[in-house]
Amino acid sequence: MSTSLAAKNEISSAVAGETRAGKYLTFQLGQEEFGVRVLKVREIMGVQEITRVPQTPPHVKGVINLRGKVVPVIDLRLKFALPAADYTQRTCIIVTQIMGESGLILMGAIVDGVCEVVNLAAADIEDTPDFGEETAGQYLLGMAKVKGKVKILLDIDKVLCTQDLDQLNAIVK
Repeated sequence: MSTSLAAKNEISSAVAGETRAGKYLTFQLGQEEFGVRVLKVREIMGVQEITRVPQTPPHVKGVINLRGKVVPVIDLRLKFALPAADYTQRTCIIVTQIMGESGLILMGAIVDGVCEVVNLAAADIEDTPDFGEETAGQYLLGMAKVKGKVKILLDIDKVLCTQDLDQLNAIVK
């Protein structure tokens, strides 16, 4: 029996949806809400003193000392080419664990504020629309529909890419 191309695409979309289902920590950048898998989050903390590292891109804010570990910190607003904003009481650093070339690495992401943890079923998540090549689409896991709003689900391993890490590691080591 041969399966039609449309049916195959529907099946692969359903499988992708199942792998994306689960708990997500949602946060704000400007007016938009984003989500990352809870399993990737290690800690949420207020903004603290960040040691600047010379000759890094503007979105790489520097490093923090987290219980004796040096953790690189990225400002997600700047990474996504959003206008810079002053840090407020709600601004925080989400410390995530990402897969780097040498294994698991802790990395901080500055966000405007944390919203909530949501449990998403496969039916709540749609594929990312095709925005063309060389866009932020490469960072996205999908779009979640929650309470009539759309939340953008991020593949945090790709957002906090090893290119940023390589620049920091060359300077920090």
